[in-house]
Amino acid sequence: MVFSVEEIPKPDPAPPLRVGLTFNLKHASLSDSEDEQAEYDRIETVDAIRAALETAGCRVELMEAADTLPRALSGRPVDIVFNIAEGSGGRGREAQIPSLLSFLRIPSTGSDETTLCVALDKALSKRLLATYQVKTPRYRVVHPDSRWKGGLSFPVIVKPVAEGSSKGIFNKAVAENETQLKELLEENFARYRQDMLVEEYIGGREFTVGILGNGAETRVFRPMEIVYLDQESAYHIYSFQVKKNYKTLIRYDCPAAIPEKTERELMDTARKIYDALECRDFARVDFRLSPEGTVYFIEINPLPGLEPGYSDFPMLAERNGMDYVALVRGVLNAALKRHGLEFCLEQG
Repeated sequence: MVFSVEEIPKPDPAPPLRVGLTFNLKHASLSDSEDEQAEYDRIETVDAIRAALETAGCRVELMEAADTLPRALSGRPVDIVFNIAEGSGGRGREAQIPSLLSFLRIPSTGSDETTLCVALDKALSKRLLATYQVKTPRYRVVHPDSRWKGGLSFPVIVKPVAEGSSKGIFNKAVAENETQLKELLEENFARYRQDMLVEEYIGGREFTVGILGNGAETRVFRPMEIVYLDQESAYHIYSFQVKKNYKTLIRYDCPAAIPEKTERELMDTARKIYDALECRDFARVDFRLSPEGTVYFIEINPLPGLEPGYSDFPMLAERNGMDYVALVRGVLNAALKRHGLEFCLEQG
């Protein structure tokens, strides 16, 4: 059969990529703990991610990480899940949704359940990374039913061992002596009911490094410095209160005013940690730079917040020339390529 140019059949358009967006939403709470839902997202963040994906032609299904999620996943088939869910309860909570998706053989963005479990436990990740010669402040893990046995130099900072988003790190998180330490430990044991990480406080400057991608295509962003505006304080802590009032208490410098050698060390160490923990698609790594110029690893977040205009990861990406829409699409693109899926979104 011969067709004229006007009559040549056009191929059917490719079906849209079906993306499930899993998340934990902030809800009204009766708890007295002001940081109880610090890790959870506002609906505005969920909507911002959905918009970034929909403008690339994706069909997005919102799936809150509640008891109904398994049924939702089976009832609304998706090609891939964009996961920002933090889970609930216990130090394995960030692995809950990735484990479910792995069990159901549904591709998803971000690191797998094993990496998320190791990274959330600050002490466990430090012990593992010590085998890669990653320098970290000296620390001890204190159990609720044990006593402080010393071995560290004061001042020390006290943190719940398996929390994120600065939960449990308040402005008075530093102890200068054993009496103050005992009070901090008792208060935190009662509030968080878990082991505490007691770590030698490192003065100096604070940096965070973002990473996007996998393998040879991995991009390490230039470090962003958290600059504390109150220079009179004895201790500078990126605490829960500071993050809530970041517009008046701190500023973010990126690129940071540091020597090229120091910048390269921060970026290389972040990549080393990312690879050692087998992170996938994206993560953010936090450091302290001592007055003597020593780089100390503090912690890694392989499930960093994506709240536009607030979370560190999109903030540092923007200062590295990647806007919010391109960042969200970049995370999904990295996961699509890793899973061998044919879809590829424009970076914006």
